[in-house]
Amino acid sequence: MTEPLKRTIAGYTLHRTLGRGNTSLVWLATDQGGREVALKLPHEETLRVQEAAERFGNEVRLTLQFRHPHVVQGYAGTAFGPGAFLAIRYYPDGALNEQLARLPGRTLPPGAAIRLLADVASALTYLHHLGAVHQDLKTHNIYVDETGRAALGDLGNTYFVAQGGQISGSPYYMAPEIYHGESSSAASDVYSLGILMYELLSGERPYQGNTYEELMVAHMTRFPPPLSHLNPAVSRAVSRLAEQALAKRPGERPRADAIRRALLSDLGETPQDEVYEDPEATPPTQDVARAPLVGRHGPVQPRSAAPQPEAKPEQSRGGGWNPFKRRK
Repeated sequence: MTEPLKRTIAGYTLHRTLGRGNTSLVWLATDQGGREVALKLPHEETLRVQEAAERFGNEVRLTLQFRHPHVVQGYAGTAFGPGAFLAIRYYPDGALNEQLARLPGRTLPPGAAIRLLADVASALTYLHHLGAVHQDLKTHNIYVDETGRAALGDLGNTYFVAQGGQISGSPYYMAPEIYHGESSSAASDVYSLGILMYELLSGERPYQGNTYEELMVAHMTRFPPPLSHLNPAVSRAVSRLAEQALAKRPGERPRADAIRRALLSDLGETPQDEVYEDPEATPPTQDVARAPLVGRHGPVQPRSAAPQPEAKPEQSRGGGWNPFKRRK
């Protein structure tokens, strides 16, 4: 089907689709000043289902609220209703998983991988400083600009721990406690970062499985070899932190900031303390100030929900299993 030309929504001119997510369709668009943006428009079915609509509204609210160089920048948005949308920075090369797919062996040079990981650790340090958890750290939700710097995006599953939210995650990256049905935390984000460290520095994730159950057993019972054994270019300090990040007990994992500092030191830089802008000091764009923080009817109260991963592991185009039909 031919895409409509010069279609305009919320003052943005749509050009072509960039991708389709669980809750929205993403367009390449330009604003009235000619700036290219990625414009997220919720599916009709998203607006009809309260949980999905709240997830999209949550992403709009938090994307425009958070201000950090390694969190994807939001420009404007409407959280709820038939005119809901989110305009964010456009990354021409797509998400990190798309970039890796174009590389020989799906592997980055060690220095470039360390730089990306330091940026992601910086973003997590910021979120955790605010009392928030991302819950869905993976290559699909990381975006890299033309200078090789990374930003963490897709905040639909992000929530403030003090207010509670629905437990979520992606099976390849989920911490053991999430498989247990326990609440997510900063430590579970760090676990996902540990998975990402292995993925970017060794070329593959540390735990594999063909079913949800196989992945669950792997995350809960197995231990990967040291990163430095898989890739001799990885320093012992970074390798040790990656192992600690994958500790089965949340309390034994390092903080995201400790990983950030170690990665920067590995690059030969002197880590500085992070300085944060108060996200409440900048008024939200358009009508987002009137949107609730997490839900349409006030803050979402903590729920005892089972993990509900939002994206299935990669598989061949010929089909395969979908772990999201199962809930622990």
